[in-house]
Amino acid sequence: MDSMRVFSLWASLVWFLSIISYVHGQNKVFTVTDYGAVADEKTDSSKAFLNAWKGACATDGGEVAVPLGTFFVSGATFEGPCIGETFFRIEGTLRASSDPSLDSDYWILFDEVDRLTIFGNGTFYGNGESAWPHNQCDKTLACKKPQRKMFHLNLHKCENVLLNNVDIIAPVDSPNTDGIHMGKSNGIAITASRISTGDDCISMGDGSTNINITSVWCGPGHGISIGSLGKYKNEEDVVGITVSNCTFSDTDNGLRVKTWAPSSMPVTVSTVTFADINVNNVENPIIIDQYYCPHSSCSPKGESDVGIKDVKFINVRGTSATDVAVNVQCSKARPCQDIEFVGLDLITKGTRQPTTASCSNADHEFVGPGQVPARCSS
Repeated sequence: MDSMRVFSLWASLVWFLSIISYVHGQNKVFTVTDYGAVADEKTDSSKAFLNAWKGACATDGGEVAVPLGTFFVSGATFEGPCIGETFFRIEGTLRASSDPSLDSDYWILFDEVDRLTIFGNGTFYGNGESAWPHNQCDKTLACKKPQRKMFHLNLHKCENVLLNNVDIIAPVDSPNTDGIHMGKSNGIAITASRISTGDDCISMGDGSTNINITSVWCGPGHGISIGSLGKYKNEEDVVGITVSNCTFSDTDNGLRVKTWAPSSMPVTVSTVTFADINVNNVENPIIIDQYYCPHSSCSPKGESDVGIKDVKFINVRGTSATDVAVNVQCSKARPCQDIEFVGLDLITKGTRQPTTASCSNADHEFVGPGQVPARCSS
C-alpha cells in the first residue's frame, strides 16, 4: 500500500484481512504482548499496541505482531510517516468496546503511512451489535450516527491500495454497515473477497478514481454502489471504475449509481464498466437512481446536477427478484449519456420469465441477445 493518507476501521462486526507481501524471518518483530498487551476481553491493550507500533514504524521492515488470543483495544491511531516498509501481522482478535456512547469517527486508524502491509488470519471484531439498536439513521435524517459501529473499512485520500482475500461479516439488518467505503482515493484494487453486510458491500464516494474490483462475492447487502453523490459541497468527479467477475446473492441491489436531487455540486461519473456479473435473486440487478432518497422523511424536490456518462453493463446474468431488472432513472436537468447494455441475460427468480427494463432521461443502447427488451419503457 503506497501513499496512504487515512485507512480506518469503523468495524461493525468482523473483518479478516490477508495481504501477503513479506518475507518471513527478515523483519524485526514487535510483538504486542512484549509491550504489555493482555489476551483477555477486559484489559485495555491500546497503549501496548501503540508502543509496539512506534517500534515497528521507526524500523525499516518493522512488524507489529498480534498473536493468538482476544485483545480488548478501546481505540488506536497508528501514525506515520514510518522509516520504511511496515508490516502489521494479526493472528488473534482485536475486540472493540461495547460502549454505544463512544462517538469518535473511527476505532482503528492508520494515518499517513506509506508501504504498509496488513496480513494474517486474525479478526477485527467491532462489537457493532452493541450500538446498532440505537442507530436510527436508516429511518430519519435527524439522528446521531454511532460512527465507530458503521462502515467496516474506510479508505480516504489513499493511493495504490490492494485489498485481497478480505472477509467482512455483519447481519443483514445492521444499519449503515458498508463493507468497504472509499473516497478521494486513487488506484484501489479489491480482489478475491467476500462481503456480507447490512448496507453497500462496496461504496465508492466522490473522488474515487481508477478503481478495480474483481472476484468479489456480495450478499446479503445493498450491492456495489457509486455514490451517493451530490449531497455535499466540494465533491470531486468519479472516473475510471471497473467491476468484473463479481457475484451478488440475495442483495437489495446489484450494480448501482445513486445521486441526490437536488445536488450541491455538478460532479460527473464517467468511464465505468461493469462486466461478467452473476446475480442470484437480486431485487435491482442494475439501477441508476438520480433521485436517491434513503429515508422516509425526505423527498426529492428538484433535479440532480450530477452527470453520468460512458457507463457500460456487459454480460450481467442471472435471476432478478423483481420483474424490472434494469431501472435507469436519470436527471431531467442533466440526462445520462452513453449508457450501454451488452449481452444481458436476466430472468425473474420465480417465473423464470424474461425481465423488463425501465429508463428515463437516458441516452442508452442495448446490444446483443439477452433476456431483456431491446429498449427501455419510459
